[in-house]
Amino acid sequence: MHRGSIAWAAMVLFLAVAAGAFGAHGLRGRLSPEALVQWHTAVEYQFYHGLAMLAVVLLSGTIKDLPVKGIARLFLVGILLFSGSIYLLSTRTLHGWEHAGKVLGPITPIGGLLFLVGWAWLTWSALRPPDAR
Repeated sequence: MHRGSIAWAAMVLFLAVAAGAFGAHGLRGRLSPEALVQWHTAVEYQFYHGLAMLAVVLLSGTIKDLPVKGIARLFLVGILLFSGSIYLLSTRTLHGWEHAGKVLGPITPIGGLLFLVGWAWLTWSALRPPDAR
């Protein structure tokens, strides 16, 4: 079993719950409604891809030679870049980083691209003929 991938997924999901609660209770009233929506988007994508990391581990029993570590790493780094940059962008007024968008803005789509590559790799792995595995 892929215990390391399960542990990383569990940590990602734990932090998503914490980030969601912090956004709902700690940031309300401190951020604009638009910034809170951005924070919520980051939490959602962290949840989706944390659950995807767990699903990849579970699918490894069904899809022979599924590259669990590779796909899980793409999702993990995607979370760090996509959700992480949005967390920072949405709270930049609290930190005095108003101009951080110039640096962090281009990082967000790189994280999204890693999500897409992970999903494409999973799709390709599922559709490969059994003899090619």
